[in-house]
Amino acid sequence: MQSYDTLVEALDDLTKKGYTHDFNIADDCLICHTPNVQLRPEQFHIVDVFRFEGMSNPDDSSILYAIESTDGMKGTLVSAYGAYADEVSNEMMEKLKIH
Repeated sequence: MQSYDTLVEALDDLTKKGYTHDFNIADDCLICHTPNVQLRPEQFHIVDVFRFEGMSNPDDSSILYAIESTDGMKGTLVSAYGAYADEVSNEMMEKLKIH
């Protein structure tokens, strides 16, 4: 498993590996604005997960997901965790759970 020191380093490397789409989380799906796509939990899988902790502030913590859709679209999702975590459906929460 690859490891990265910073979120920026991880995003740069994943982009080079073809993870070029930027996903955002909605209540029950992932959204990509370019192209305009919505992915329900059954339409994607998580290839890899990376956690980053803020060096000066623990509230700056985030998780980076490398995601691939069932039709081959590859991208990343950056999500806060802890106090600033996004509100999502139970189905989406289960899909994004780190095991």
